[in-house]
Amino acid sequence: MSGSRSLAEHVADQLAPLGEVTVHRYFGGWALRSHGIRFAIVMDTLYLRVDDATRPSYEEAGSTPFTYRAAGRAVVVHAYYSAPAQVIDDRTQLCVLARAALASQ
Repeated sequence: MSGSRSLAEHVADQLAPLGEVTVHRYFGGWALRSHGIRFAIVMDTLYLRVDDATRPSYEEAGSTPFTYRAAGRAVVVHAYYSAPAQVIDDRTQLCVLARAALASQ
């Protein structure tokens, strides 16, 4: 799994209405932060932070949790779910999801 810096930078540009959004190296990918709070990670997919209140809407949309392999087994991180593909280029919807991700901290 490798992180797409170009996707991370595109998402950061889309989220300009939120104010400061920075891109930082994060293991094999990238993390997005706003005012020091990590709310998203980008591998080859954008994953947004969720909580118990927001997770069901991601699941209903068919999104999946961030998963990686370690020590020969799959590790599922239920705190981050893939963003629905259609929001990547929809600045308004992406900002709505990012605000919810920031609030889930």
